[in-house]
Amino acid sequence: MTPDEIEASMLAAFNDCDAASCPLTDTQKEILLQFVEQIQGNSTSRASDIANPLDELTPEELEAFLQFVKDEEQRNRTWKVQLLNDWLLQNDSGRVQFIRQRYGLQWLNRVESYHFDKYSYFEDALKLRVGDRIEVSNALWEWVQEDGPCKREWFPCMVIKVEEISNGDHTSTNCLLRFFNGAEYEIQGIYEWNRYNWRWLKK
Repeated sequence: MTPDEIEASMLAAFNDCDAASCPLTDTQKEILLQFVEQIQGNSTSRASDIANPLDELTPEELEAFLQFVKDEEQRNRTWKVQLLNDWLLQNDSGRVQFIRQRYGLQWLNRVESYHFDKYSYFEDALKLRVGDRIEVSNALWEWVQEDGPCKREWFPCMVIKVEEISNGDHTSTNCLLRFFNGAEYEIQGIYEWNRYNWRWLKK
């Protein structure tokens, strides 16, 4: 299909959603149409790159939110679950109460792990957990060069085990991955010396 045919199909789908009493919001329609425009411009970015919900926060809100997420991760608690529990139990979320008051559940549901990648100073704060989906680079198992015959490629996989290894004063983290073809691969020092070779999977 040509980009114009895709756009026409999407507009027809919007009408079908309306007719089925399941209308899309204007924001959803805008995101989908922007994606079509990117296809027409041969953009290499994905639909998920269009809008990073963290960009909607003020600098002060962003700083408070990132600190909250970092603190929760250091306590080995999932930050999103903590916020949702607060909301369900009507508890005050402290310095991030503004998320519930100003942005709400819809905003919270849009935030994914890869959105934090934009904030390089924050990238190591989110810890990997079993079930997380990431992408790993072929640089882990073969020699790659930016301008050579073997280029860097990315492969999606799922985290199936995370293990912290202590050796005297030194601690590192190993991670066992399963690729979608069933093969498994262990990355040693996933945070310490292999951080450059993996990234959060964009959905």
